[in-house]
Amino acid sequence: MAFFDRFWKGTRTGAPDGAGTPAGFYPLYESSRPLDDDEDDDVLPRPKVSATPDYDAWDAKLGQIDEALVVTERKRLRPWQRDYWRTRSKWWWAGRAAMASLAVFALLIGWLMITAPLSKSLEPIAPPQVTLLASDGTPIARQGAVVEAPVKVADLPPHVVEAFLAIEDRRFYSHWGIDPRGIARAAWTGYGGGSTITQQLAKFTFLTPEQSITRKAREALIAVWLESWLTKDEILERYLSNAYFGDNQYGLRAASLHYFYRQPEKLRPEQAAMLAGLLQAPSRYAPTKHYDKAKARMELVIKSMVDVGYLTKAEADALPDPRIDVRTRDDNLPTGTYFADWALPLAREGMEASYSQATLTTTLDSRLQSLANRIVARSRIGNAQVALVAMRRNGEVVAMVGGRDYAKSPFNRVTQAKRQPGSTFKTFVYLTALQEGWEPDDTIPNTPITQGSYRPKNAREQYSPQITLEDAFASSSNVAAVRLLQAVGSDKVIRTARRLGITSPMTEGDPSLALGTSSMTLMELTAAYAGIAANQYPVEPHAFPRGEQGWLEWLTTRTDSMSDRTHEDLEGMLRAAINRGTGRAAVLPIANFGKTGTTQDYRDALFVGYAGDLVVGVWVGNDDNTPLNGITGGSLPARIWADFMRSALKIEAAPAPEPSDTPDPEGPVMPMDVIEGEIPLGQDGTSLQVDGNGVTLRQDGVPVEVRVDQGGVVVRPSPAPTPPP
Repeated sequence: MAFFDRFWKGTRTGAPDGAGTPAGFYPLYESSRPLDDDEDDDVLPRPKVSATPDYDAWDAKLGQIDEALVVTERKRLRPWQRDYWRTRSKWWWAGRAAMASLAVFALLIGWLMITAPLSKSLEPIAPPQVTLLASDGTPIARQGAVVEAPVKVADLPPHVVEAFLAIEDRRFYSHWGIDPRGIARAAWTGYGGGSTITQQLAKFTFLTPEQSITRKAREALIAVWLESWLTKDEILERYLSNAYFGDNQYGLRAASLHYFYRQPEKLRPEQAAMLAGLLQAPSRYAPTKHYDKAKARMELVIKSMVDVGYLTKAEADALPDPRIDVRTRDDNLPTGTYFADWALPLAREGMEASYSQATLTTTLDSRLQSLANRIVARSRIGNAQVALVAMRRNGEVVAMVGGRDYAKSPFNRVTQAKRQPGSTFKTFVYLTALQEGWEPDDTIPNTPITQGSYRPKNAREQYSPQITLEDAFASSSNVAAVRLLQAVGSDKVIRTARRLGITSPMTEGDPSLALGTSSMTLMELTAAYAGIAANQYPVEPHAFPRGEQGWLEWLTTRTDSMSDRTHEDLEGMLRAAINRGTGRAAVLPIANFGKTGTTQDYRDALFVGYAGDLVVGVWVGNDDNTPLNGITGGSLPARIWADFMRSALKIEAAPAPEPSDTPDPEGPVMPMDVIEGEIPLGQDGTSLQVDGNGVTLRQDGVPVEVRVDQGGVVVRPSPAPTPPP
C-alpha cells in the first residue's frame, strides 16, 4: 500500500455501490486492482482535503523559488557585464566603498613609511658646515650651513615658544595638523600663518618647494601623519631646530648665537620676537642687512602676542629694540676651490646626518698647492686652459689645479673633463708587450702602414726599417705603437689598462687605441702612472688620510703588480722618453720617469710622470676642443711639470756638464710625434725650428716669430698650427 500512498488525493469516499475507481486516487492502472481486507487493516487514516487551501503559503514558497532563481542567475553574471553592477544594492556599494577607502588609507600609510620616514624629521634639512684643513692643519675651505644642536621646548623660556606660536600657529596645541580657522584668519587679516607648524615641518623636511595642488595634498597628509606619531612638543622642537633664519643659519640655536650671541634658553622677549618674525622671509628680514624690516616684522609679532594674551599692552610697550651682536668669526675661507669641490662630496659620504659641524684634515699639502697655483698662473698658455694634479704613489692627492681661474670657471678639468690622453696611453701598450715576453731591445718595423683602413703616420714622415721598442717609445713612433698593439692584442692592452685603474670606455679591436683615442680624466690617467711608480695597482686617488690597512682589508683587497724585471724595463723606457726623447724639456737632475702626449690637431697636450715620491699629470687644451697654437706635450706641459717638480722636491739646479771626448754616438732620439726639427730652448716656451733653408725662433703665446735664412732676418706672424699626422 506504500506505493499507492503517492496517489492519494485526501479522501476515501467513492461511489455508493463500491464499484468503479475509488475516490481519492489518481486514475492509474494500479488503482483498479482489488484491495485486500488484511491490507486495509494496516492502512493509516488518510488526510482530509481542506475546503479552504492556504494560497499565501503557496505564494511564499513560489516566491522563494523565484528568489533562488534570481540568485542563481546573478551568480552566472560576470564583472564585465552591465547587469552584474546594476543589480547591486546601495548597502553593497556602501560596504565596497568602505573597504576601498580602508585599502587606500593602508596604501597611503605604507607609502609614507617609505617615502617620508619619520626619522628624517630629526635630521638637519641642510648639510652642516664642514671645514677642510690641509695636512699641516691650515684651513683651506669651508662649506655648508651653520647648524647647531637641536633645542628642547622644556628648556626654552615661555616667551620664546609663545612668539613663534603667536605669529605662525596660534592653535598649534589644539588642532590635528591642519587648521581651517587659521587659514581663514590668515586670509582675512593678512598675517597669522596659513599653514600650521606641522605642515611647515612636513614641507621643508619631506617635500620640495614646488607650488602645486599635489604637493599641498601630500603636505596635509604628512602633517596628519606626524600628529599621530609625535607629541606636540616633539613637532615644535623639530620645527625650531630646522627652520631657516637667514645668513646661512639653520635652527633656532644657530640663529640665536649668530644674531645675538646667546643661547636660545637665554633669549629676551624682544629678541625671540625678532627671530620669530624672520621665518616668513629670512633673507628679506635678516637684521644684519635689513634691520628696519626686521624691526617692523618684530612689532607685528609682538602685536600678535598681545592679541593672543601672551603679553599685556604695557609689557609690549616696554620692550626695547634688540641690539644685534654678531661676533667676528673666521669666515674668510673660500667656500669653493677645485680640491674642495672634489673632496667635500667624498667627506659627506662617510658622515652621518647630524647637527654638529665637522673639521676634517685632508691630504692636501698647502705648500705644494700654493706652488702649483703660482706655476700655472705664470705659464704662458694664451687663452687655453690648464690642469695639474699631484699625488703620492699611494694615491694621496697633495695638489690640484682644475683650471686657470676658479672664480671664472669652477669646472674641474682634473676630475670632470674627459679628453684623449694621446701618446701617454702608449705606456700601457708597451707594458703589455713587456708582460708578454718582449724585451726593450727587440725590434719592430718602423715603416709606413700601407694596408687596412687605418693608416697612421709618424711626424715628419720619419721612418726606418726597424726600431727597438725603447727607441720607438722614446721617440713616440705612431706606426710602431699600432703594430705593437696588433701584435699583443687590443684585448690584452685594455686588460692591462683596467688593472691599472682605467675605467673609461675603451673599444676592443680599434687600432687607434694605441695612440690614445679613448677619452679619460687626467685624475684617472695620473693614478694609473702612480700604480706604475709604486708597482702596486690599482691606486685610488683620495683626499683624506687612510689608516693602516687591517689584515681583513688586506686579505679582501685586490692588488696587482708586475715583475721586477718588467718594472725595471718599463721605467727604463720612461726615462728614455725624458732624457733623450720627446720629453727632454722635463729633464731633472734626479731619476725621473714620464711620457708626453699630443692628440690630433694639437687639441690636447699632456705630460704625466713621476720623480721622488710625487706623481704629477699636466694637461693643456681648450674647453671647446679647438686646436692649440702648436703646443705639444713635450713643450709647455713638460716645462710646467719640470718647474713644479724642481720646487716641490727642492732640487738644486744641475751643474753644467763637463766636455767629453767620447760623446754619445747615438745622440738624442728624434721625436716622431712633434713638429719637424723643433728644439726646446729653456723653460719659457721658446723653441728653435731648423729646416733645409734656415732657422725659425718662436715662443709659446707670442704672435710673431723670427726667421733667419739666406734672405736675412725676417719678423713675421706665427702661422696657424698644422695638424700632426
